[in-house]
Amino acid sequence: MEKSKVYFSDLRTDEISTLDKLKRLMKASGFEQIDFQGKYVAVKIHFGEPGNMAYLRPNWARVVCDYIKELGGKPFLTDCNTLYVGGRANALDHLDSAMRNGYTPLQTGVQCIIADGLKGTDYDLVPIRGGKYLRAAKIGRAIMDADIIVSLSHAKGHVSAGFGGALKNLGMGSGSRAGKMDMHSSGKPVVNQARCIGCGKCIKNCAHGAPRIENGKCTILKAKCTGCGRCVGVCPVEAIHAEFDTANDVLNCKIAEYAKAVCDGRPNFHIALAVDVSPECDCHAYNDVPIVPNVGMFASFDPVALDAACADAINAQPANPGSLIADDHDHTHDHFSAMHPDTNWRAAVEHGEAIGLGSAEYELVKI
Repeated sequence: MEKSKVYFSDLRTDEISTLDKLKRLMKASGFEQIDFQGKYVAVKIHFGEPGNMAYLRPNWARVVCDYIKELGGKPFLTDCNTLYVGGRANALDHLDSAMRNGYTPLQTGVQCIIADGLKGTDYDLVPIRGGKYLRAAKIGRAIMDADIIVSLSHAKGHVSAGFGGALKNLGMGSGSRAGKMDMHSSGKPVVNQARCIGCGKCIKNCAHGAPRIENGKCTILKAKCTGCGRCVGVCPVEAIHAEFDTANDVLNCKIAEYAKAVCDGRPNFHIALAVDVSPECDCHAYNDVPIVPNVGMFASFDPVALDAACADAINAQPANPGSLIADDHDHTHDHFSAMHPDTNWRAAVEHGEAIGLGSAEYELVKI
């Protein structure tokens, strides 16, 4: 593939703010080539788990959404519910968490929509062209209903993927709860017997007869289970969950395949901010010292090239004193593998290129 252009701006300012610099970066990278007039635009973002302070401030989202409205589009901020128990596992808690972190219409100028609905069961089954690990992706319906997808990602580490950027935001983030289960596991849920109360809601919501109540506890017949994930969403005590049994390299490949399902066949544009580069995902209810100094902003029509450029730029930075990698002197590893030795973030980039999502080779254009 030909090299993709990735546009970069540092965070130095004089008479203009960093927010103005973000808009200038978007304009220089060709954002206005997209026909936004009258189109619904899903701005895929992570609202941050309550307690985490490294997530992107809503001010950044305001710049993106105002620019889209200026070009005639109808933007909304969106994310899908989480698979794990926390502040974003259902749409009501998720919206409460978003508002606690500043994502209100007053601050951003747009509405927040949880793409996979109240319980995470509202999704479209989207074919994955060229998929090796999955044939179709379970993408939150509001994301698929949009005419255009714009991702606004916070670059950081991740305990399973190694690096979390555009591909992680698009792939894992756009997956419904059942979709996240597909990526993390073989796609079949398991039951925590200690938590199960034997209420039978899983049985009422399964079209295939997989759940059974025996001795007041649920078991799931794997032979009958299709992995739709509805039982995960309807369980009132969070007793049904995915079995995290997928190897990290395969997880990254599945993330890339989901990202392709989200982007395929419609205009898409991607922004990544390498600021407050925390060791862990913003899904954690805490954040550690940033591993490197703030790097800057990246924008591209190619999410694969964007991730490669962003991760490379972070790896080129010195480790922050007092951070998780401050005492790491093994220069044969990059910062992300130093933090999470069992991960390989490049697997997502390489697989994304292999399935035609984008190019791992990039030209960095400094603005």
